[in-house]
Amino acid sequence: MESIIQIKGAVNFPITLDCTVWIFDDRKLDLETYFIEKTTDVDPDEEYIEKAGKFWSREIMEGATFPPTLKTERKFDRQKMMKGTFGIKVEPFINNAEPKENATTVVFEKADGLQERFSIDEAKKLIFQFSKNGQMLTEDGPVYLLLEDGSNYENPITGIVGMYIE
Repeated sequence: MESIIQIKGAVNFPITLDCTVWIFDDRKLDLETYFIEKTTDVDPDEEYIEKAGKFWSREIMEGATFPPTLKTERKFDRQKMMKGTFGIKVEPFINNAEPKENATTVVFEKADGLQERFSIDEAKKLIFQFSKNGQMLTEDGPVYLLLEDGSNYENPITGIVGMYIE
């Protein structure tokens, strides 16, 4: 089974996605807790002010910090990676492909030849599930498609092999 998904069609930049590397992506979502935890909308300005304040306070109290080294950089939780169920939001990939002005629809191509159609705004809210219980989705993958609210978590749209924007 191929683990490559292409975004093509009415886009300024056709993109090829490799699902096997998303396990190391900081944007990945732990789907075992994502739909259970309550998400809150955060004002970007407030978030920036809060982070800047914490940074400034730390600089005053501790002094400057040096860039991360191999000893200080963030470590991956190997056990969680080997047993977890993960996904990643579709939105950044659509944004990076830059749909053309006249584009309105995202067509998700399935391995069985069928298609799932969503408006661009709806598609940006979807989630690609790329692993289950620590395993790649080789049988009916490479990715599943989940709705933003997780209502189809137990019965996802399976066999997504490509995206076409029209």
